[in-house]
Amino acid sequence: MAPRRGAAVEEEEPEQDGDLMSLQFDEPLTWRPGKPIPTEQLLKRLTSLSKELEQMEQETTNTASLNKVAKEVASHPLLTHKDKGVRAHTACCIVEILRLCAPNAPFTESQLKDIFNLCVNAIIPALFDPSNPYNSQHKHVLRSFAEVKSIVLLNEVDGSDNLLLSLFSNIFDGVSSSKSAAGEQVAKDVQFAMQEILLTLIDEAGGLPAKVVDVIMAQFLRAAAPGGMRDKQDNASLDENQGTLLLKEEPEAYQMAKTICQTFPDKMARFVSQYFSDVILDATSFAGKSNGHKDAEDSEDENALSGPSESDMKELKKAHVLIRELWRAAPLVLQNVVPQVDAELNADHVHLRQLATETLGDMVSGIGAAGPPPPPVIDPSAYPPLRWDEEDRTEAIAASVLTTPLSAISFSQTHPVTFHNFLSRKIDKAAQVRTAWTVSAGYIVSTSAGGIGLSREDETALIKGLGEKLTDSDEKVRLAAVKAIESFKFQDVVTKLGHEGGVGKEGSVLSNLADRCRDRKPAVRVAAMALLGRIWAAGCGELLAGNEVVTAAISGIPSRILKCFYANDTELNVLIDRALYEFLVPLAYPPAKKGGKNPTGGSQSQSAPSAADADAIRAERILILFRGLDAEAKKALFVLQARQPQFSNVVETYIKQCDLYNGGVMDENADRKTANLTRSLEYIAQFMPDPIKAKNDLQRFAKANDRRNYYLIRYVIGKENDFKTVYKALKELIKRVQASKEPAILDTLLPLLYRSGCILFNRSHLSTIMDYSKSDKNGMGAIAHEILNEVSQRNPDLFKSHIGQLCKDLVEQAPTASKPNDPAVVETLKACASYCRKYPKEVPLDRQFAQTLISYALYGQPYKAAKYAVNILLSKQDSKTPVHATDLIQKIMKDFKYGSPNFLNKLTAVAQLELHVPAVTAEYEDTILNMAVQQIVLEIRTEASAKDPEWVDDADLDEEIQLKLVALKLLVKRLHGVDEAEAKERTKPVWKMLKKLITEKGELGKTKDTPKHHRSRLRLLAAQLLMKLCKQKHFDDVLVPAEFNSLAWTTQDPVAEVRHGFLEKLQKYLAEGKLRTRFYTIVFLAAFEPVTEFKHRLETWVRSRALYFQNQSVKQPVMEAIIARLIHLLAHHPDYSPELDSLVDHARYLLFYVSLVATEANLGVIYKYAERIKQTQDSLSPTNENHRVLSDLAQAVIRKWQEKKNWTFQAYPDKIGLPVGLYAGLKSHDEAQAAAEKQYIPDGIDEKLDELLRAIDRKKKRKPADDRHDHPSKRSRTVPRLSAANEPKPPKPPKAPKPASKKVKAKAKKPAKVKKTSESAATSSSQRRRSGRAHTSQSYIERDDDEDDEEMLEGVAEWEYEDDDSDEDSGTDGSGDESQEENEKKAQNGDGESSDLSDPEDAQEEAEDQEEDEDKGEDNEGEEEELPPAKSNGRKGRAAAGPKTKAKPAKSKASAKPAPAKTSTRATRGRRANADDDEMDEDD
Repeated sequence: MAPRRGAAVEEEEPEQDGDLMSLQFDEPLTWRPGKPIPTEQLLKRLTSLSKELEQMEQETTNTASLNKVAKEVASHPLLTHKDKGVRAHTACCIVEILRLCAPNAPFTESQLKDIFNLCVNAIIPALFDPSNPYNSQHKHVLRSFAEVKSIVLLNEVDGSDNLLLSLFSNIFDGVSSSKSAAGEQVAKDVQFAMQEILLTLIDEAGGLPAKVVDVIMAQFLRAAAPGGMRDKQDNASLDENQGTLLLKEEPEAYQMAKTICQTFPDKMARFVSQYFSDVILDATSFAGKSNGHKDAEDSEDENALSGPSESDMKELKKAHVLIRELWRAAPLVLQNVVPQVDAELNADHVHLRQLATETLGDMVSGIGAAGPPPPPVIDPSAYPPLRWDEEDRTEAIAASVLTTPLSAISFSQTHPVTFHNFLSRKIDKAAQVRTAWTVSAGYIVSTSAGGIGLSREDETALIKGLGEKLTDSDEKVRLAAVKAIESFKFQDVVTKLGHEGGVGKEGSVLSNLADRCRDRKPAVRVAAMALLGRIWAAGCGELLAGNEVVTAAISGIPSRILKCFYANDTELNVLIDRALYEFLVPLAYPPAKKGGKNPTGGSQSQSAPSAADADAIRAERILILFRGLDAEAKKALFVLQARQPQFSNVVETYIKQCDLYNGGVMDENADRKTANLTRSLEYIAQFMPDPIKAKNDLQRFAKANDRRNYYLIRYVIGKENDFKTVYKALKELIKRVQASKEPAILDTLLPLLYRSGCILFNRSHLSTIMDYSKSDKNGMGAIAHEILNEVSQRNPDLFKSHIGQLCKDLVEQAPTASKPNDPAVVETLKACASYCRKYPKEVPLDRQFAQTLISYALYGQPYKAAKYAVNILLSKQDSKTPVHATDLIQKIMKDFKYGSPNFLNKLTAVAQLELHVPAVTAEYEDTILNMAVQQIVLEIRTEASAKDPEWVDDADLDEEIQLKLVALKLLVKRLHGVDEAEAKERTKPVWKMLKKLITEKGELGKTKDTPKHHRSRLRLLAAQLLMKLCKQKHFDDVLVPAEFNSLAWTTQDPVAEVRHGFLEKLQKYLAEGKLRTRFYTIVFLAAFEPVTEFKHRLETWVRSRALYFQNQSVKQPVMEAIIARLIHLLAHHPDYSPELDSLVDHARYLLFYVSLVATEANLGVIYKYAERIKQTQDSLSPTNENHRVLSDLAQAVIRKWQEKKNWTFQAYPDKIGLPVGLYAGLKSHDEAQAAAEKQYIPDGIDEKLDELLRAIDRKKKRKPADDRHDHPSKRSRTVPRLSAANEPKPPKPPKAPKPASKKVKAKAKKPAKVKKTSESAATSSSQRRRSGRAHTSQSYIERDDDEDDEEMLEGVAEWEYEDDDSDEDSGTDGSGDESQEENEKKAQNGDGESSDLSDPEDAQEEAEDQEEDEDKGEDNEGEEEELPPAKSNGRKGRAAAGPKTKAKPAKSKASAKPAPAKTSTRATRGRRANADDDEMDEDD
């Protein structure tokens, strides 16, 4: 039994039994004043006493014999003796007396106070110095307190609170530090005894002083050492060297406090509850008070509410850190504190809610005062890549027990109400709170709630919330969501975040994360793209191994990154380059051999491959990357690589200019050299996010004049260098620039080198890619062929060292009549043909190889092999070329019969011969023409059926339609292969056939119907070939306006593949400048295109072209003048009607045009064209006034658009010209004046247009984070999609439907001449066009801000288009062509990269087109001139064509400046979840 303090010395002792042992020690321990006992002697006496007392047992001791020594040892002189030994031995004697006298202590209250003062302040602190000479005595005192529990007497001493405080403080401070000079640690038995003392005191105490509770609580904050409490973001910055600073185990004082709380949870819970009540409740009580402002209740400013002071918040944060650590160490003591934190979740003050959210999140995650664990390290260049079944190599650099998430009990089960309230904070109105919730949710899921696990429902709710926060309206929340995912291990990303769907599933967490790659805020998109790149890099090994789970989750990451290219944003393009070369295929992959371990703690760098193997491994990574790309992403990546030769030339020119500039020190021609350098700087700077900074950086680089850097850049961009050379040069250059005086120039230089260097497609990689193309290893043969084909077309120089091997492979696999070739070899043929086109002299075209090519032409499969084989065979154009051609044509003509073996090959070969060597085929001209026209094109062998599909894929085409398509191409190629005079004679029958195919919808049969899918293919090819012919001026002159209109209706064909194929070919030719600008008119007939994705790509392309023309140095109204042609085209539209509803449909075309082309600067020009048309007559139909109706309609649309955009209208002061083939002048001024004053549009059109614009605004459903600009906080409400059938009619309610008769309209264009059909069939054809439009007539305006368009499209046109289209409407030369040499001198980019926004055409066909166009010229002369003004103005006759000729238009009431309207709020942009939604949002 523990001793108790009593007045035992005052009471009379009971009589002792005779067998009890009495104390024998009788020497004096006290002295009279002035005569002290010598210290040495005193020590001997105390030692003797203590030894005797130790040998005595409580049961056999006569306690009365102890009274005398008890009084002496408790005397003040001994307890305060100056000698440490005396005090130590005195304490030993005292504790023994207490042991023997228990439970009655033979000391007075004042003596006990002196005794405990000695023990607490001297004896116990001395234990922390193990080298103390009296350490054994100190330990004896401590053990006695712990074992006898005499320490409980301290609770009964007057002033015990201070003693308790000192005791707890001394013990906690002492056990966590060493006082020994030798650095010895406190013995474990001492620590255990001290812990027992504290536990005894708390167990026996009815309560604890508040300050003692403070001391106990403070020990949990030791977990934050070193450096105090860490912020969550700070942990992420630890590197491998800083990892040694982290504590590897819990501090001793922390362990003691933890044991106390775990041993007495209920008692400590009361103390802890009171402790936190003093801080939390006081702070919370301030939160709900108004700040006294009048409108405080309605204010949305959270910070306007008064709350805790700065000092209060500091204490509150400290308390919350302590709560986190307490939950991690002893969660049961917080049972009364959690409700207090829960109350803070509902506080009015935003910082309190934020703090409570952070705290509860960390509690659920098991994160304490030390902060969260550092994020896992994922090295994109690690080799071998991470495998699923391997030990996790993405663990943190250094593990710390204090940062390891730990939760002893489940928070969600222990406090379900609070956990539910925590989950509700994800929709808090304050962004700070949502940010805190997002971070917490990430840690909860990634740590599995501190390792204890989550229920499926809770985990699903958290993951869903995390995905929602990725699309939050506030950038900080979105960034926090991205950072939260960074805390996940790779396996957790796949199994947890990818469980409900991978990157390809709309609305999944990973899909939303991928959306952030095009976030409007730079910080978010940078973090998202880097994280996605690391995730994909970590999964590369599993992707190669074919892990279905990993593939489903992350295989789409590169596609989502690369499709950001379509946003046409310079900053995004730089990020794509970084992601490509730093994460997806890092420059350092695979790492070189090194001694020692890599940063992840593994030893994979020691197993790094040799240089040859490294190239193969890197090429394999490239193939893995390409294999996972979808069509659009693959196209984007090919375009990115296709610009490398261009950028390489640009950088080479820049380096030459730097060399001549010589750092500003020049002997002669200084002005010219400086001007040349400036032009180079300005040209390069336009492709950078910050042109001014880029120009300054490049100027400083030139000023530095570091010759070694020049050489290194040449190594990087040199096509002849292997990858190892390129990488080493780039690495050295980076180090040199970083060590220079201008390290910031690397921000500009590095993206430039990424684009111009031979990095991805390097000659070192081709050997491996070629091996894969042959072996189809890991199923990557097809993609290897595709890459080889792309390299051969875009950068054939890389094939110089491999062309011999390609030819050898072709010889080995040559087919015969009885032995077919491998179908994959056609890609090798294609690559070889592309190389031959640029380097025809370098192909070893010996007799054996020539016969091999003839074999491919006759027997190669698929039949396109014949085309490529003939191109290679005839590439040299030397004396042997006619011989080879003659040999081939003779072999073909031996059995040139329909149905003969390999007839498709023969016909294809003949088509190529007609193009390249028409003289050789002249002998067989009649036979060829008879076969192509009579036996193939006009003959119908396949029976038509009502069940025939409208379209079939290329692989499913039957031989008959394949022959028809090749025959049509043959007929057109015959026209290209002869001179202009002869071509005109040959053109008539071919032209007639093509026109008939277009107007008759692909039908040529007179007695027999053609199958539907045949007709679709034929009319598509006919339209494409007609455009192809029009690339040459003498053919384009033949295409009269009526035929042009028929061609344009192909844009509204009922078959989507026909529409898209036609428009894509049109885009290609327009972007290359090979068609006159009148063909831009056709594009705007796609206003009702039902395929949303295609329509968005088309809109982006149109904007880029409009921006391209606007940025030309000599500005000409090219796109602005198109409205004149568009109005004429619509005036002759088959569906035109002057009825109000029909005009609304036509207004949609005009609105589509205005939304894509109009800006505040050119609105006056467009309006001038629209106004001028009204004062003319239609050249095709002089009595027709349709164009005047549409002129009024166009003016109304323009005014409405101006009001909607709140633009200032600026009238165009100059005169404009109209196409003379479409419009003619009126006979008199009176007639012109009458036309100008008459209103041709019916009443009510204004209301209809207003409804149309309102419907467009309502249908803008954009996610806020997808927009690239800041927007107003208010967003348009999402409404159901409206069709033409349920559009509102004034003045009825908005949802009132239109009459049923107006419901169905179709898009397919009815030909000018059709065969007689039943009335129902005719109705169906007419309605088809309208139904197509009605189905998709939802939204026409893409953006509400010009700056959005400009930012999105900036920089597209420059890289896509080589030739500048001229304004043919103004009568100037429209060719805009420049020689290749001149383009290089001017650093012009334009290798036909128009395919970056539309599907790329076959490069072989493109080259073929170039050959056809060679020496033909494309003189796009002006078609338009100004019409003659009215005679009454004194100007007779027609003015000369050209922009300088001006006419004064007649005044019109419609020309009055409209009143400005309110600006509509702009909704933020988001990805569409429904493909049928046809609103015209920007496709990111």
